[in-house]
Amino acid sequence: MSLRRNGSGDAGPEHPSRRAVLATMSALPVLAATTPAAGAARTPSAAAAAVIVDPSATRQTIRGFGGMNHPLWIGDLTGAQRDTAFGNGDGQLGLSMLRIFVSEDRTNWSREVATAKRAAELGATVFASPWNPPAQMVETFVHGQQTNAKRLRYSMYGAYAQHLNDFVAFMRSNGVDLYAISVQNEPDYAHDWTWWTPSEMTRFLRENAGSISTRVIAPESFQYVKSFSDPILNDSAALANMDILGAHLYGTPFQNFPYPLFKQKGAGKELWMTEVYYPNSSDSADLWPQALDVGEHIHRALVDAEFQAYVWWYIRRSYGPMREDGRISKRGASLAHFSKFVRPGHVRIAITANPQQNVYLSAYRGSGSRVVIVAVNKGTSQVGQQFALQNTASSGVSSWVTDASRNLASQSRITVTNGSFTGQLPAQSLTTFVTG
Repeated sequence: MSLRRNGSGDAGPEHPSRRAVLATMSALPVLAATTPAAGAARTPSAAAAAVIVDPSATRQTIRGFGGMNHPLWIGDLTGAQRDTAFGNGDGQLGLSMLRIFVSEDRTNWSREVATAKRAAELGATVFASPWNPPAQMVETFVHGQQTNAKRLRYSMYGAYAQHLNDFVAFMRSNGVDLYAISVQNEPDYAHDWTWWTPSEMTRFLRENAGSISTRVIAPESFQYVKSFSDPILNDSAALANMDILGAHLYGTPFQNFPYPLFKQKGAGKELWMTEVYYPNSSDSADLWPQALDVGEHIHRALVDAEFQAYVWWYIRRSYGPMREDGRISKRGASLAHFSKFVRPGHVRIAITANPQQNVYLSAYRGSGSRVVIVAVNKGTSQVGQQFALQNTASSGVSSWVTDASRNLASQSRITVTNGSFTGQLPAQSLTTFVTG
């Protein structure tokens, strides 16, 4: 993302061509209760045919849900905001992943410590991404119409690997063991940072990434461009040194979410979505049902793409999960339907993903007999959905709902009868069901 100055003097990454910027950064109105959309059903409806929930039909293991903290560009989270983001009590987001910035200037590294340390204390996985190498490692070249494009000097690949190692060591010395570090943020959309070609990225992974002292993420393509990651998957030496295939989903159509080549060749590797905001950065995060789109987007990322991690851009922003005043937004509530209940180590399990029009389901197995089901109803009418639980002895189900007037509101406990229960999905809503 490119640097842009807003009225407050903060620098933040923006790209007008693909990431619309809010005209102002003024405080948003406090969330207020609203009435359901006109025409929305207020009474339980007849349940659709039962969908089978089978905990033995396992898919990917979930690493977690998170966001980016970037003190250099927009200021650090406060202590209270850190707890709201990474705590999992009432009124907290339950994020379990934090992405931080690797500045090319070492004097900025200390800015990352406070939030990263608190997130780690609360159990979050912390990882890092660089935008540029140190200036002495960079040269300029002509890239299309850009005459001052930047790239890492070929003679500096080894030194750059050491630079990344030094950041890992710095964070460790300050109490944060990074789970992973990326080679480069968005190397294929780098008008304001450092470009890499697929062959350059593959070469670095093959020849230099093996010396990095933590897990390595690549290539973090801005739009999950498969032609950038295909060469890595097809190069056994490069693939051996890549631990996590990272991708961003800016403007990526749902039909491009699946990645057959990764399923074929990525055994033993993790698949993370490491940055996105959705559907835009120009609107308030409290608009509804627009914020419901976040729920569908996460569903698609987990079910269609089979990502193991879903990481938002700025945690605290007017279009993000936490507003500038530190309160959770409607988009944040949509994210929390996953992040608070689908915890690290949960395993996605088979369920009919689209059992009726405008309804999207995903299911996850936790410890013991715990099963989590997240249901997105984008329709304008309430619907009933029956669930048949296999291989579980649960006698009841707890649930939480977010719609136009409610945020993660706890609902009456549902009784499981002969292994089945029926959940009511309000119009334009997210509902999370948890057995036990």
